[in-house]
Order: sequence, then structure tokens, then C-alpha cells
Amino acid sequence: MNLLESLRYLAALEQHRHFGRAAQACHITQPALSNAIRALEQAFGATVVRRGRQYEGLTPEGELALAHGHRMLHEAEALRQALASRSGAPTGQLLIGAVPSAEPVAARFAARLQALHPGLRPVLRSLSSPEIEAGLDSLALDLGLGYSGRPEVHARKLAVWPQYDEHCFVLQAVGAPEAPFAFGPPIAWAEAATLSLALLTPEMHFRALIDAAFADAGVRPRAAIETNSVLALLMAVQQPPLAAVLPGALVGVARCQPGLQARPLVAPVLRTPIAFLTAPTGRPTLALQAALALARQADWQALVAAHSGALSVAA
Repeated sequence: MNLLESLRYLAALEQHRHFGRAAQACHITQPALSNAIRALEQAFGATVVRRGRQYEGLTPEGELALAHGHRMLHEAEALRQALASRSGAPTGQLLIGAVPSAEPVAARFAARLQALHPGLRPVLRSLSSPEIEAGLDSLALDLGLGYSGRPEVHARKLAVWPQYDEHCFVLQAVGAPEAPFAFGPPIAWAEAATLSLALLTPEMHFRALIDAAFADAGVRPRAAIETNSVLALLMAVQQPPLAAVLPGALVGVARCQPGLQARPLVAPVLRTPIAFLTAPTGRPTLALQAALALARQADWQALVAAHSGALSVAA
């Protein structure tokens, strides 16, 4: 039995929560994955997976095995990168988790990082804030991009690398469909609450932020539709009279779409810090060191400012 490979299969199974999808992600057959997990259980003398007609999660012993497994896989990847990067050019995999509202920024970052270091292979995942925080804590992730002001970030003592302060906009279709994208005058949250709104579902952290802003304005919006997909929100506003409350990073993506108008939200003004997050302990891999170096570069910071936060008509 190859212990590291078996632990990698276990990590994939917990991530995908399905034997078939985990096997596909690992480029092996489902029977091969199942056999590797059973061999792992025999070696440990404990059941690590709760099985029924489908995957039902890990046993307490499985959770413990996975926690140690993440650390072992992290150290193995760090060693591979160190051995392969002796020429000075970092190589290997970098696992990045980004909250959905920051995905466009994370995608630009991954693309720029790979262009600077062709030997690197960034793997970008859209994850919730709790998933990112837990993934960094367990070393299942190398880097996160999310809300640095959350209490959980401080409770886990995650390292914070500030990137930008996010602003909020109302985005909707106005005028002729072929009209160029435009920024409109500011709109108060109280007025925005009267619109037919497409909103993220309540479990999303960005939804919690805007609900608090609406409450501060003394109003409670009624969602016309709800979704946990930011892409669905961007598509929904193509159909009048729907409007969406979106962060600047997503409005920046919509600037290529004609017929849309974005209006900054005021009264109250909501500013949310977004940062890269890393684990508080453990040696950073060479890939992570390269990523953090890019995150601090002035030209990257200028690119972030142009595509998130307040934005501007000229950006």
C-alpha cells in the first residue's frame, strides 16, 4: 500500500463526497479508490469511512486520519517542490480557495502567478468562508482569498495579507440593450430594498453582510429570486426588472456587458476588507512563497484596484 496515495484518495473522497467523483478527480477507477481506502483501514486497524448505499462521511477515526493526512501530503508536496526547484524557479501545485464574491480577483491572481512561474500549477476552488478557514487550518489549502474581518479568521490565528476593501453596487439593466455599460448615481440601501432583487442565499457570507446593511438602513428587502451562484446573479440582471446587489469584483466582470448600469450603494456605506489568508504554522512551500511575493507587488495591487472595490468609469 502506498500510504501517501491512499491518504490523497481519502482527502479527495471527503472533498467530493462521492466515490465516483473522487476517483475521477484522482484519475483512477472507483474500485481502485475503494480498495485503497479499505487497505488504509486494514493498515490502521480502524474504519475511516461510513458506508451505506452511498458515501456518508468519515468516522471519528477517519477525521483524525485525514487531519494527519493533510499534514503529510503538505510536507510531501513541500519536499517535491524543494527538490524540483533547485534551479531557483518554483514548481508544483498551489491550492487556492476563494469565496465566490472574490473569484474574479483570484482567477486573475492565479493566471498572473502561472505566467510569472510557468512551473507552478495553481488549483483554484470556489469555497465558502468556513471551508477556506478550515482548509487552511488543516493544511488542505495553501492559500485563501476571503473576508479577513470574520471572527473565525482571528480565532484560528490565520495570517492576513490585505488586498482590497470591497464596495457594493446595485447592478441592473437600463435603457437599450445595446447601450454601453455605465456607472449611475449612488443609491441608498433603503431605495435598493424597493427593487426586484436577485440575491445570494442566506448562508452566503456576502448575503449576511448586505442583510446587515439593509437592517442598518431600517429596511428588509424581499428577494425575487435567490441563488448560491454568483454567475446566476450576473445572468439574472440581464432580464429587467431584476437587479442584484454585487461586490465591485463582480461588477468589474459585468463591465463588458452592454445595457447594464452599476450604482454604488450608500447610507450606509459598506466597506469589507478582502485579504489573502494563510495557515499560522507550517513551513510555506516554494509555491506559496512565490504567491505571497506576487500578492505584495505594486503592479498586482494596481490591477486589483482597477477590478474591485470602488471601480471607476475609466478603469
